[in-house]
Amino acid sequence: MTAMPERYNASLLLDRNLEAGRGDKVAIYCEDERVTYGDLLRRVSRLGHALRALGLRREERVLLVLNDTPAFPVSFFAAIRAGAVPIPVNTLLGAADYRYFVADSGAPIAVVDAQHLGKVREAVADLPEPPRLIVANGRSEGAEALDDLLAAGPDELTPADTHRDDPAFWLYSSGSTGRPKGAVHLQHDILYTCETYARDVLEIGEGDVTFSASKLFHAYGLGNNLSFPYWAGATAVLHPGPPAPPALLAAAARHRPTIFYAVPTLYNAILHYLADRPDEAREAFGALRLCVSAAEALPPEIWRRWKEATGSVILDGIGSTEMLHIFLSNTLAALRPGSSGRPVPGYDARIVDDEGHAVPAGTAGYLQVRGDSAAAYYWRNHAKTKATMLGDWMATGDWYRADDEGFYWYEGRADDMMKVGGLWVSPVEVENALGEHPAVFEAAAIGVMVEGLARIKAVVVLRPGQEGSAALTGELQEWCKGRLKRYQYPHIVEYAPDLPKTVTGKIQRFKLRGEGEGEVRMGQGTAR
Repeated sequence: MTAMPERYNASLLLDRNLEAGRGDKVAIYCEDERVTYGDLLRRVSRLGHALRALGLRREERVLLVLNDTPAFPVSFFAAIRAGAVPIPVNTLLGAADYRYFVADSGAPIAVVDAQHLGKVREAVADLPEPPRLIVANGRSEGAEALDDLLAAGPDELTPADTHRDDPAFWLYSSGSTGRPKGAVHLQHDILYTCETYARDVLEIGEGDVTFSASKLFHAYGLGNNLSFPYWAGATAVLHPGPPAPPALLAAAARHRPTIFYAVPTLYNAILHYLADRPDEAREAFGALRLCVSAAEALPPEIWRRWKEATGSVILDGIGSTEMLHIFLSNTLAALRPGSSGRPVPGYDARIVDDEGHAVPAGTAGYLQVRGDSAAAYYWRNHAKTKATMLGDWMATGDWYRADDEGFYWYEGRADDMMKVGGLWVSPVEVENALGEHPAVFEAAAIGVMVEGLARIKAVVVLRPGQEGSAALTGELQEWCKGRLKRYQYPHIVEYAPDLPKTVTGKIQRFKLRGEGEGEVRMGQGTAR
């Protein structure tokens, strides 16, 4: 790691490119727009001055409800440069969620994409102190236009004299297991992820073109398409629309990325779309040198099919909002499809039992990780902070095992593990086996009680043209028996049009168990 000065501001990630003579290099491609590093820093400085002129004070929060356009990095770094704290949030949520974020954070300013302004206005309409609104990518009465704030003002802004351990930004957890929690990240956290994962795993350089299907508001996307390319002087491709395979392939064909990031669900969807379009795969992904997957374990079958279709290897790994990015990863030199890889240099991992004692290799337990990109605490959640942030170690809530070679294998969320006949069963193993069947698009496995006994239920999404039936259920059960231990097969199989997921692609198994709102609508199932 590069020695970091005591006084450090995370927006200096941009200055390093001008110091290296890259002011005229394209930092961002976004549809027809090109933004150079010099343009980007000028916009950041102008908005930083404007935020201060609007009365924004040091460490006050700025809510960002923004699509993936240049407005996002401009707003994110302008707030940090001015000494404030940006909070990117999911653009797919509703008014009630934005009301919660504003009330929880106390943000006096919100920068909102015009597409989402109506929801945010509804959210804050009756608050005693609603935030001032800045609208990006459009105009609206009663809101400052970001374009106007960027049209004038000083082109330079000296970064706020922040300490490397001062708050820099927040990221709210996805809320897959409850109310979103604001993870408070510090000024040094971004640089730490760049000088560990980006440098040692991706080996990213200024010649790379990055393209992340996962959006910037999520920790994974923020590193993929903002922190890492700007640190390396590379170029990022931003796609403001939904991550639908046709649109992603069109953007990739246009800009020829060398690194592509997505989640397993999306890799699967792209493969399905490409099934009868092999030429589009070559056109879009012909320049790739590697791909990355995170947010949910990547099934080996999807890894194999992707390499077959594109010729590119996917490096699967695991990260978290709290750790900011990936801390376990496969590498080109050490790769085991189906595993999450080994600890990224700069991070340590261990697996412990219920009492917190380390377990032997091959034994499953709770995954803990440590590294200096860890969030400092959860905002206004002292109890959860104490339960999760255990000194140097962070409790991830994931159930893992490590083999003799030091590769880590995901078994599921700790609260998703199933115990059948006194033996633990990983939902991921069942899901991977089902996913290898030619009729199955994707599947989720959960534990249920049947007549007082623990049983495994699989919720299956079929490929187009397939129909659920008692015969297919029997076939799937026999398929699993031939690939898993006999007690691991699904006793019940039900069919559904889709699975409930977080925006990052994680299956929300608690909804399938009926523990939250939005339980999936099931089709006909059969037990054996």
